[in-house]
Amino acid sequence: MEKRNQIYEGKAKRVYETEDPELLIVSYKDDATAFNGLKKGSIAGKGVINNQMSNRLMAKLAPYGVPNHFVQELSERETLVRRVNIVPLEVIVRNIAAGSFSKRYGVEEGVVFSQPTVEYSYKNDDLGDPLLNTSHALALGLATEEEIATIRRYALMVNTFLKDFWHSCGVILVDFKLEFGRTGSGEIILADEISPDTCRLWDEKTHEKLDKDRFRRDMGGVEQAYQEIMQRLLEHI
Repeated sequence: MEKRNQIYEGKAKRVYETEDPELLIVSYKDDATAFNGLKKGSIAGKGVINNQMSNRLMAKLAPYGVPNHFVQELSERETLVRRVNIVPLEVIVRNIAAGSFSKRYGVEEGVVFSQPTVEYSYKNDDLGDPLLNTSHALALGLATEEEIATIRRYALMVNTFLKDFWHSCGVILVDFKLEFGRTGSGEIILADEISPDTCRLWDEKTHEKLDKDRFRRDMGGVEQAYQEIMQRLLEHI
């Protein structure tokens, strides 16, 4: 598949057109950002890990019942995906209190919820990705009520799958962010990525952080954490 014009560059990826208008090539970068781009840096090898981890998990999710954009891994950094229009809703599923949830509500990090929480934020960097509810999303015309229900159902299915998978790797799935898109026919499918950039992942025994929080919080050992979580995935996928 031939890579043609670059049509998008984000914080972690570049996206290119191909000769097929329904297919795009995503190229993963090592650039790292946090706090809506206020903190910037680089994590060596991150693009390779995020690409390959996302592809393997997406491939498992499709037969599980969660349609997604993954088509084919082209190289260690590049993947062929279905073209979608991203729904401007970031979907956050939380199993344990951490990060902004703990700060916002004064809940100690590590408190386990009796059931998963689902949050939505408006995908808009200029506004700081503000939280919103279903009524706000409908008022802003971001998605229909049926689309939001589909997104929520898929997000909870992803949570069930990932919790079980990461448990088999000796890892706790604390929380994660998802993005969804509409295909040309209007179907809602999972897009973007599933990686240490978008998930909080803790070692089950030590609660050592194996994700982007090590970068956010200047904890050190960022590259090693990404390598460790990828190694565990490869041993159990």
